[in-house]
Amino acid sequence: MRPVAPRRGPWRRRGLAALATLALAGMVAALAAWGFLRASLPRLDGTVAAAGLAAPARIERDAQGVTTVTAANRADLAYATGYAHGQDRFFQMDLLRRIAAGELSALVGADAVPLDRRNRLHRFRARAEAAYAALDAGGQALLRRYADGVNDAVRALRARPFEYALLRTRPEPWRPEDTLLVVDAMYLDLQSGEISRVLGRGLLRDTLPPDLLAFLTPGASEIDAPLDQAPVAIPALAVPATRPDWLDAPVAMGSGAGAPRAAASPFGAMVARAMQAGLDGNAAVGSNSFAVDGAHGAGGRAMVANDMHLGLGLPNIWYRLTLVLSGPDGKPARRVSGVSLPGTPLVVAGSNGDVAWGYTNSYGHYVDLVRVERDPADPRRYRGAGGEWRLAEEHVETIAVRGGEPVRLTVRETPWGPLFRSGDASYAIRWVAYLPEAVDLGLMAMEQARDLPQALAAAQRAGVPTQNILVADRHGRIGWTLAGPLPASTLDPQGYPVPASALGARDRSGPVSGADPQSRSASTSSADSAPADEAPLRRMAPADYPVVLDPAAGRLWTANSRQLGDAAMQARIGDGGADVGTRSRQIRDDLLARPSSRESDLLAIQLDDRATWITPWRDLLLASLDAEAVADHPRRAEMARLVADWNGRADADAVGYTLLRDFREALYQAWFGGLDARLAARSAADRQAGRPGWPLALGRASSRLEAVMRVLARDRAWVPRRYADWRAFMLAMADEVIAQDDAGGGLAQARWGDRNRLALAHPFARLLPSALGGWLSAPATPMPGDLHLPRVQRPAFGASERFVVSPGQEQSGILHMPGGASGHPLSPYFLAGNAAWMEGRATPFLPGEAVHRLDLRPAARQ
Repeated sequence: MRPVAPRRGPWRRRGLAALATLALAGMVAALAAWGFLRASLPRLDGTVAAAGLAAPARIERDAQGVTTVTAANRADLAYATGYAHGQDRFFQMDLLRRIAAGELSALVGADAVPLDRRNRLHRFRARAEAAYAALDAGGQALLRRYADGVNDAVRALRARPFEYALLRTRPEPWRPEDTLLVVDAMYLDLQSGEISRVLGRGLLRDTLPPDLLAFLTPGASEIDAPLDQAPVAIPALAVPATRPDWLDAPVAMGSGAGAPRAAASPFGAMVARAMQAGLDGNAAVGSNSFAVDGAHGAGGRAMVANDMHLGLGLPNIWYRLTLVLSGPDGKPARRVSGVSLPGTPLVVAGSNGDVAWGYTNSYGHYVDLVRVERDPADPRRYRGAGGEWRLAEEHVETIAVRGGEPVRLTVRETPWGPLFRSGDASYAIRWVAYLPEAVDLGLMAMEQARDLPQALAAAQRAGVPTQNILVADRHGRIGWTLAGPLPASTLDPQGYPVPASALGARDRSGPVSGADPQSRSASTSSADSAPADEAPLRRMAPADYPVVLDPAAGRLWTANSRQLGDAAMQARIGDGGADVGTRSRQIRDDLLARPSSRESDLLAIQLDDRATWITPWRDLLLASLDAEAVADHPRRAEMARLVADWNGRADADAVGYTLLRDFREALYQAWFGGLDARLAARSAADRQAGRPGWPLALGRASSRLEAVMRVLARDRAWVPRRYADWRAFMLAMADEVIAQDDAGGGLAQARWGDRNRLALAHPFARLLPSALGGWLSAPATPMPGDLHLPRVQRPAFGASERFVVSPGQEQSGILHMPGGASGHPLSPYFLAGNAAWMEGRATPFLPGEAVHRLDLRPAARQ
């Protein structure tokens, strides 16, 4: 009798049916998600009725998505600009206003509370509301119309922007004062690092002998390349007699911050981490701008080149924009082209046909910290400059938390500024960003500037984070000044915290050690009742701003380093962490080497990846790897060969550059790693105590460590005792690099591009499986460039735009950006222009022929 076969047919059919049902459900869900995403794309063509327009306006986009907005008056132009920004970049704008206001937790949850607590301390929402109220009627009307355009664009979408769907929430309306909050967000990005600098310098002063402190914190160096080419008095930098006590101590690695708590939401955690990026550790410094006058520009044309280096993401921080104000005859009466900051109704950098302008961060001295004595029994009481007890003004800030209980934060303000605690001390922040006129619409005056003097005057009066501005006009002239507020006085020009009691002593008996004899203390509240030694912080008069006009060399350059050799003029700017000067020097030399420059020549300087800054370290390593050192050491011999054969560039295939970078980093850690660990421990302790954990590091407290390291190498100093002598120290550092790179595949495989792969992505990119992550990211391309050379490039930091333009000859200009106009991954303009930016290809400054036209018509009045 044969066994009976099991009856598998019905079960198999049922299983297959179930699988088919699941597959169908998956397909339906995928199609629904796809349909939702498609529905959140904006309408680019047709006609839209818009309430409040005085006349028709138009939004045009070319084949790359570059936007041109045309209107008959400035209010309608603001509305149409807001409409375009709202269509393409609303989520980015929302993040910027929330970061500044300390309101990110309401959107993404508890993971953002530490960031919100830190930023809410500044009370920028209240300051923005006050700044809006202080605008004239025309300025307020302009911001209202811009906000109307933003909100109408978001309402016109068939589905909410996809980020809000993922976060399961809806966008909040844009308010007129939110534009000023966007400017405040740039203050946080560009100036708040000075809080860490001053705090770190104070910790160094409290713990180091004076000779060691002076050596680690030089105010100038031979690497500086001031744009006025005036001689700089540079004190000789000599290794101090005091040997650092950290040099021979073991370095405890790790943050000491304790175990991370569970994330409230994966989406919220990712956004919070993305927004926190750059706030911890050593902040990257970058931006280049340079100009040639008509005598040194092709065809007698003055030109400006600008590449502002910022954190990179998708969408890009900037938005390419041309504003066209049409005349009574319908023809363009004024055209301004360049880059705008979504959230604001103007072109930030570019050309208006008569003048062209660009920026770099000035890194002046804009933040003072006042150390105050607090009453342990009453958190409101502190001692004023005269020693008397005073009461701080209290503001209770409520931080809304999505999915959680609100967090209450009490901000206590003194006449100097808000109080915070670090370690056992309390400090008041005195920051130029707190000035009532620190944010305004003054930069719009650049639209109508007709020549160099008018442009510089407009910049000096503008309410923006204080920048170096370079201007060229169509008459062939070039000039430099500061755009944004300069403080009329500072409390300590050297950037150390100032005890409140020292301010009182100065007022009674003259200057005190460590304080500016010309300065007075500041007030951000209760100014009318403040005593004389707590008079309000004031803005420097524009007539007192430093200016360089028509330089004899016919060229100007800025790259975040010291601006002027003239000590008296430089003192008006101060030093809030100016870069060491390697980029400025290389750009200067590139400019002066060319008797005449075209746009392509200036782009070549922006793309210059020659790593001349690392030459001293190459010489040191090769001298150490002499015949005796490499004998019977094949790995050392290979290292010496790779470094000797290196082409001198930080290009993607460079192996020698990688080895030199690693060698210098090993020396840095040997010399300063122990000190960095001490500074980081203070930050970690503050975070654990629930206080603002300002990131502390030696590189923040002293921005000229490259000069310090070169002196140490020159004098063969600071050999840790675990090494017999200097030679043994150098060979140990080389062997450390060899071991590190061998673990990564071998010396010959240590290509710089593999260390410098582009990480350009939307904040949500890491939430997707790797197979889908590319949907929200640019290709992880190996990139040339680094931090100390003109082509500044790190995985998530670099040129947020590059342009070269001559006013009146914009058709010959160049402009490209790492990302496109749209923040929507299904848009063809999400990554438009990325390939040209990565490859350094010249693409036109002006938009091309329109392929999309959206007409905005005045809505019929009811």
